Amino acid sequence: MPPRKHHGFTLVELLIALSVMALMAVLSWRGLDGMARAQIQTQQRADEVLSLQTALAQWGADLDAMAQGPGLNAIDWDGRALRITRQVSAAQADGLVVVAWTRRDIGGTGGSGPWLRWQSPPLRERSTLQTAWLQAAQWAQNPGDEAKKREVFIAPLAQWQIYFYRGDAWSNPLSSDGRLAASTSATSSIAATATQAANTGTSATVAPDGIRLVLTLPTTHALHGALTRDWVRPTLSGGKS
Repeated sequence: MPPRKHHGFTLVELLIALSVMALMAVLSWRGLDGMARAQIQTQQRADEVLSLQTALAQWGADLDAMAQGPGLNAIDWDGRALRITRQVSAAQADGLVVVAWTRRDIGGTGGSGPWLRWQSPPLRERSTLQTAWLQAAQWAQNPGDEAKKREVFIAPLAQWQIYFYRGDAWSNPLSSDGRLAASTSATSSIAATATQAANTGTSATVAPDGIRLVLTLPTTHALHGALTRDWVRPTLSGGKS
């Protein structure tokens, strides 16, 4: 019997097969790499949104816990930072803290700067509260290394604006109209403040009826554009909206 011939792959066929397999591997790697990048980007966007939601919740909590009393700086906006004296918790024995919110201008960031929050340690003496109040303003203007240790980064901002609701109108807290409206609002609410002081044995400074926060987020953020958050004083009554 003649020997049976065994047919195998030629070198050309083997090279073609290897080339096809290499091409399929490259395409698969690109697909997996694209999916991984998309997953990472989605997670980053979700983290940005969650961080902003947490910051806005903290913003509202700071305003809700605002502490008001005779000779006590409750809230102030100087055009750069919003400073608030607030209770640490519902228990008065825990003391008070001074918190400040600001946007820091940093060159070379395309017009955006970090939105930051600063908080003092719990304080129980009026002198230390006044010192912390001044430190908060200094931190917003020219922070030192020690002051930066107490700040928390929130999100990048293109710009931000603050408005106070006083005298049945929104106004710039630094404008003359806003100060006039504040005076009118204080006069109209003095009776309620006096009644509260008589019932509780304490007095309170008059806070604005509402505070409007307008944030302009850069295009690099997950929620870019203008974002408005309104806060209403919890003790406000009279059916205003």
